[in-house]
Amino acid sequence: MENRRETDEIEIDLMEIMRLLLGKIWLIVSVGMFTALAAFVISRFLITPVYESTTKIYILNKNENASVTYSDVQLGTQLTKDYAELISSRYVLEEVAQKLGLTMEYKELLKKVSVETPSDTRIVSITVENTDPVEAMNMANCIREVASTHIQNVMDIDAVNVVETANMPTEKAAPSCLKWTLIGGLLGCFVVCGVILVQYLMDDTIKSSEDIEKYLGLSTLALIPMSQSEGVKQKKSQRKKKR
Repeated sequence: MENRRETDEIEIDLMEIMRLLLGKIWLIVSVGMFTALAAFVISRFLITPVYESTTKIYILNKNENASVTYSDVQLGTQLTKDYAELISSRYVLEEVAQKLGLTMEYKELLKKVSVETPSDTRIVSITVENTDPVEAMNMANCIREVASTHIQNVMDIDAVNVVETANMPTEKAAPSCLKWTLIGGLLGCFVVCGVILVQYLMDDTIKSSEDIEKYLGLSTLALIPMSQSEGVKQKKSQRKKKR
């Protein structure tokens, strides 16, 4: 019996919370729309857009007879991680900064460069992020040229082939206005729901005769309405309950 009572109380509380949230749905939606609009404005007009430019290279050892075996391809695939480390090395990035006249330090430039090596391939992708699309393209091409020479000298590679030159980015890579708008709207809704639930849980005032029976275990003998209209409303609600 005690377990049933506890279960019933939990179900009643959940239903009350659902009714409370549904009663405040206009407030939740309004705040959600406001925060979504604010997030859109911030991402669209206040945050500096970032552009990405990508170039790709293909590294392959050349034999004297110009034939390539499966072992050569497998070995080259395993070495792509070494190539990635050489591309993002201090020597390459500092020489790129010197050639382009950049004032950035090595660590700052390293944060803007990402090197990817897709699995089971010997293609190395170099991506550069920058607030200036032209500068991003120039940096990516310069990194490819300097890294190609550095890889040939260190790894004793005959040639580094260019798969794709760096593109001129026309659309920003970040921030995403759609993502910011959705996150802002959901965050606003969750915050309002949290505030409503905290106010509900912290409110221990008695509001009706049902609350007296529920929390104090006492039955009410009579109700004194604060006004005539309130008394009429209470009588109507009592009649509906009896029906």
